[in-house]
Amino acid sequence: MPKRKVIPIAVGRAAPAADDGWQRLSTLAEPRLTEMAQNYRALGYQVEIREVQKSQSSNCTTCFESGQSMGRVYGTLYIRRAGNERADNELFE
Repeated sequence: MPKRKVIPIAVGRAAPAADDGWQRLSTLAEPRLTEMAQNYRALGYQVEIREVQKSQSSNCTTCFESGQSMGRVYGTLYIRRAGNERADNELFE
């Protein structure tokens, strides 16, 4: 079986700015995180993956914490159009 490539996650960096065209897509665990990133790159998108930030709010993070204790790797996937796709292509609307 071929060895899977795992995408490095940007640790300690803030989320990309939405006003720069970045869109938060999803928070995933490996291996789906890498698969989604590769798929969006193949579609011509720029991809950033950031470490899951634990907030001080009342949002529950139990799933992330228990998954990390078992060795799961989580990341938040951000995408933006690379700027070279055609504006009239309905796939990129």
